[in-house]
Amino acid sequence: MNSTPKSPDWNHIRAFLATAETGSLSAAARQLGLTQPTLSRQVAALEDDLGILLFERVGRTLELTSAGVELLDHTRQMGQAANLFALTASGQSQSIDGEIRITASDILSAQILPGFLRQLEEQAPNLKVDIVAANDIRDLMRREADIAIRHVRPDQPDLIAKLVVEATASLYASDSYLQKFGTPTSKEDLKQHRFISFGDLAEMQGYLAGVDIHVGPENFHIGSENGLVAWQYAVEGFGICVMDDLIASRMPKIRRIVTQDHLVTYPVWLATHRELHTSRRIRLVFDMLTDFLKDAYKTL
Repeated sequence: MNSTPKSPDWNHIRAFLATAETGSLSAAARQLGLTQPTLSRQVAALEDDLGILLFERVGRTLELTSAGVELLDHTRQMGQAANLFALTASGQSQSIDGEIRITASDILSAQILPGFLRQLEEQAPNLKVDIVAANDIRDLMRREADIAIRHVRPDQPDLIAKLVVEATASLYASDSYLQKFGTPTSKEDLKQHRFISFGDLAEMQGYLAGVDIHVGPENFHIGSENGLVAWQYAVEGFGICVMDDLIASRMPKIRRIVTQDHLVTYPVWLATHRELHTSRRIRLVFDMLTDFLKDAYKTL
């Protein structure tokens, strides 16, 4: 490899980004509409231009090297900026109209997405947005939504998925609850406290047991299938609730309890179908939503 890096070709950068996000040369080639040998040569050319190794093969998979990981976020920002630049330069963003459907959990739809919708309205005022607030996984392939925000990576081969951020969640209780029932100082103390469930109770108990919090059905005095409702009950002082740290940070009378560290880390994925490459409407929203979520979680 050359000892002095030179300015890389944008096509080579795109090849690196697609390979990193899809995890394989074949998938990246399909995404970019290239042959696998062509894409492989572009990645190799980028490595040669930069004078570093970006991937290493582990069995049948490709894994980013430490240098590749360090460059990936910058590369994503370049890709998003390039797409938005092209839209803005041609005036297309203002002329984009029609409808787009975004699906996300009920609480994320209510608590996080309003800020994004304000940005989108400024960028594409003629676009109609339908938010499908649901805690189940809607089927993008059947066009129940155009873009999905998920906490698991979709495995359908015809979908494009991007890991946007690693979010965190913790245990929270309101000031009114803590004043009435006391503040637990250890996981053992939690056995004497009231919890709020959302979704399947057995699944939630198993989830808590996985982080060494062992509570029984008797600890759950109230709950709801709707996460937004369950969270409101926590705000009103009915019990302890697991919540995304970003959402909880916006509530003035809610406190993280037991530990100052977060309880769990979980991924936030954006997924869409391959029309991402041909629809200006989907591309604009997908890229703007990526930037918005990254910036929102950076505030923690």
